[in-house]
Amino acid sequence: MATKKDRQRKLARERHERRQTREAERQARIRMLTRWISAGLVVLVLAGIVTLTALHLSQGHAASPAKSPSASASASPTPSPSASPTPSESVSANGTVSCDYISSPPAARKVGVPPKTASVRPHYQATITTNRGTVVIDLLTSKAPCTVNSFVYLAGKGYFRNTSCQRLTTTSPLFVLQCGDPTGTGQGGPGYEFASENLTGATYPAGTVAMANTGQPDSNGSQFFLVYKNTTLAPSYTPFGTVVSGLSVLQAIAKAGSDNSNAPGDGHPKEKVTIESVTVKKT
Repeated sequence: MATKKDRQRKLARERHERRQTREAERQARIRMLTRWISAGLVVLVLAGIVTLTALHLSQGHAASPAKSPSASASASPTPSPSASPTPSESVSANGTVSCDYISSPPAARKVGVPPKTASVRPHYQATITTNRGTVVIDLLTSKAPCTVNSFVYLAGKGYFRNTSCQRLTTTSPLFVLQCGDPTGTGQGGPGYEFASENLTGATYPAGTVAMANTGQPDSNGSQFFLVYKNTTLAPSYTPFGTVVSGLSVLQAIAKAGSDNSNAPGDGHPKEKVTIESVTVKKT
């Protein structure tokens, strides 16, 4: 027959075993919760990386689209909201602004630097002739004078001649063709950078022409993108033109698709797009 001490030892053992069981269960719950939290953080980090890769419509990288509901397609261009030159740009009495073009070597093609004084008054129209067709753009001089000044200068120097459009995106919310790098790699620029303009209330409907950048403020160079279908982006990319003819050319390029070299629906155009020339005239 068990003695009183035996019973007490047995009860103590049972209490100890119950405590160990409860502690093991508690540790298991903690490990499970930790795994869930870690998995959630990994998903968030990966989502952030995917988002940053997606449009970083950039020179030297590629613009980052805001992840919001995609806009509906539009067959004809819709101009961005009216805006004034960037507040830091002081328009003189004769209708000019001072532009800072900051050295940022190397230059993909050495063509020098645009004049630092730009007028807000001229109305320019640019004709981009490609092997896939012609696109005509009205340039928004009054809203983005320094950007237009740079684009007109580069076009006049033949900077864009015989260059490949290196990026096509065909997945919501980003529907753009990116061009303007003579190296065709997405890494090239003109050897200078300048500030963004016309960002207040900026949107990117079909027909918008805007500057790509490195993802950093005021890092515009020579690369630009043409929107062929309503696109959702943060207002971080200077709109400086509107397609008035040739949107169907861009849509045909998009229909052929990309080679998905960056991600599904993001890569080089399957059908190579070469800018043969860019000419600008005052209208």
